[in-house]
Amino acid sequence: MKLPIGIQTFSDIQRNGYVYVDKTREIHRMINRGKVFFLSRPRRFGKSLLISTLEAIFKGEKALFEGLYIADKIDWNEWYPVIKLDWGGISHFSAAQMEEGTAIHLKRIAASHDITLEQTRASDRFEELIDILHQQTGRQVVVLVDEYDMPILDALDGPVEIIDEIRKFLQSFYKVLKTADEHLRFVFLTGVSKFSKVSIFSGLNNLNDITLDAEYAALCGYTQDELERYFDSAIDEMALAQQRSRQDLLERIRYWYNGFSWDGVTPVYNPFSTLLLFSKKIFRDYWFETGTPTFLVNIIKERNDVKVLLEPVEINDSNLDSFDYRTLDTKILLFQTGYLAVKQVIKDHFGEKLIYTLGVPNEEVRSAMLEYLTSSFAAYPVSDTAIMRGRMMGQLFDGDVSGLERNIRELFAGIPNQLHLPCEAYYHSLLLLWLNMLGFDVQAEVSTDKGRIDAVWTWEDRVVIAEVKYAVKGRVGPLLKKAMAQIRKQCYYERYNGVKRRIALLAIGFAGKDISCRMTELAV
Repeated sequence: MKLPIGIQTFSDIQRNGYVYVDKTREIHRMINRGKVFFLSRPRRFGKSLLISTLEAIFKGEKALFEGLYIADKIDWNEWYPVIKLDWGGISHFSAAQMEEGTAIHLKRIAASHDITLEQTRASDRFEELIDILHQQTGRQVVVLVDEYDMPILDALDGPVEIIDEIRKFLQSFYKVLKTADEHLRFVFLTGVSKFSKVSIFSGLNNLNDITLDAEYAALCGYTQDELERYFDSAIDEMALAQQRSRQDLLERIRYWYNGFSWDGVTPVYNPFSTLLLFSKKIFRDYWFETGTPTFLVNIIKERNDVKVLLEPVEINDSNLDSFDYRTLDTKILLFQTGYLAVKQVIKDHFGEKLIYTLGVPNEEVRSAMLEYLTSSFAAYPVSDTAIMRGRMMGQLFDGDVSGLERNIRELFAGIPNQLHLPCEAYYHSLLLLWLNMLGFDVQAEVSTDKGRIDAVWTWEDRVVIAEVKYAVKGRVGPLLKKAMAQIRKQCYYERYNGVKRRIALLAIGFAGKDISCRMTELAV
């Protein structure tokens, strides 16, 4: 089986016998239902392959589609001239670079059609090229834009003034798609982020955003049925190599890589991770490794907002559509970049708006993101977190308080003084990160009829109830005594009585950089 790892050109896949998961049913539906579409999907989700497939369809390359759904559904004599733009191949780190790079790119496209452009400004050249192509061929033009948002995403960690300049350039450039409407047969834009229409697409009021539409939920990514149908032999081969049953392997693959969703009903696999899994036959963080989200980690750390990755969060549909690069809402940013997925969609109390429940899609994203966050919070090497995980898991399970305290101190030892935040919430967040990284089912700030527990986590028959106390200075002993007294006074453990579980009470104290913990087994 030839796996198309890293191949984004549809013709290359088809001519060289690579596996192609047929998405032409959804494509056929789209091209027959409208004219101007936008789709947002995270990186490495097959957006470029989708663009390439659309290009081959509109150019009338019938031979490439033999055996696919769309093969007998359209008139292949109805071809169209195609303008394809990919910001990944155009200089875009300032508005001036974009102006020059885009003008050059359009000149090259024009030359491939034996057209000489007279205009100099990029947006004017764009409009001129569309007009001449229509006149020259007698056919309306197809415009396909890949990575429409790359210029802004690449500038997010820079000055807002630069981002504003880039936004204004893109706004002026994309506005051509409205003024040239009579010359256009089809327009499709795709990228990672779904910036609000006001900021970039203000002049494109006929845009159909299908990002959250249920009928296009599987346009990118592999469904469970597609995974088992197209990769049947690869699954059997891997099951044999790992000495697992086919069903056991499928469950493991689903746990690790399934769960990306934009409608709460149709979960899909990331193609990049899936292909590398079948190639290497090892469970690893393939998708996450392709681009460490440094700026995301920094934003979460600066805002001390780790709970968004640990528990489901709710957001309404209008907010999902209003991503603003000036404020960078953590939930929306994580959703659009693939670190959160839609778990459920319901109507609000009045039945007027949709409420989306977002959560981490799968184990690959969860474990990798938590490792990076823990490393960032504790200034601890990512490469060592897996070793630390094994040690701390055993210590928590066995009740080894001295070992646990030693490892907590080790994690904190590398944090520079200036990075310590003088608030209890910082240490609470770090504790939650550790526990999730260790694989525990953690509930943060659990409410009872007597108060609120800082954290509760379970693993097999083990329940640990934790209380965190912090002081800027002083001794850590009184903090531990206070935390343990609070757990007992409020009877936080009562709701977990009556089941065959080992219950432990854990107090953790931070007095400046002095750290200690105390754990007591509860007789049940």
